[in-house]
Amino acid sequence: MNIKKHIPNSITLLNLLCGCIAMVFVTKSDFEMAFYFVCLGIFLDFFDGFFARLFKVSGPLGLQLDSLADMVTSGFVPGFVMFRMLSESQQDISGHYMLPYLGFIITMGSCYRLAVFNIDTRQTNSFIGLPTPANALFILSLPLVLKYSDSLLVLEILTSQWVLLCVTLFSAYILNAEIPLFSLKIKKFNLKDNALQIVFLFLSFLLLVFFQFAGIPMVIIGYVLLSVVSNKFSLDEKSKR
Repeated sequence: MNIKKHIPNSITLLNLLCGCIAMVFVTKSDFEMAFYFVCLGIFLDFFDGFFARLFKVSGPLGLQLDSLADMVTSGFVPGFVMFRMLSESQQDISGHYMLPYLGFIITMGSCYRLAVFNIDTRQTNSFIGLPTPANALFILSLPLVLKYSDSLLVLEILTSQWVLLCVTLFSAYILNAEIPLFSLKIKKFNLKDNALQIVFLFLSFLLLVFFQFAGIPMVIIGYVLLSVVSNKFSLDEKSKR
């Protein structure tokens, strides 16, 4: 029995377990513990692929398991969090009793993105649309920003059903938008080829240090904006040649 080939899939299943535990905490409105378990799941999600490549045991089973585990940890959990936030928010939209279920638009958008990712050959070295783990971190950070912020403006914004609904629709859109986003994988160990990644990681570190939980959505939005700017410069350089 080759134990090595089972290690990556076992790590993937631990990612799934983290997602299941996170869901339990969301039912208790313990968004902080849910956030930590989703972070752990995303960490494991990175290493299942790492070990699959290391042991040279990549295969279709691992690909399917990875997407199924991500569907729970990075798909269902953020949709469930938005459902709870909409349920607990200010009732400023008529017919609000049905509105919280729209939070699961995030889950549907995540499911579609994961299915497309599995068959899209363009996304081997970079991403098109926001990856589901990044989107999950963005959504799960929102109740923590609300919890730890003393700003009345933040309180008003993140308890408004209109704002939360807009965030939900934007989340589903950006997951599947035809926007190329740079990968954080470092393949060549030189400054020139990794300048964008290094700048992003440095800025992310500063945002997280100074703004803590509030820095997480800033990092995700900055990732998208930096990718858009980078794409524009790349197109300009190509047009000059």
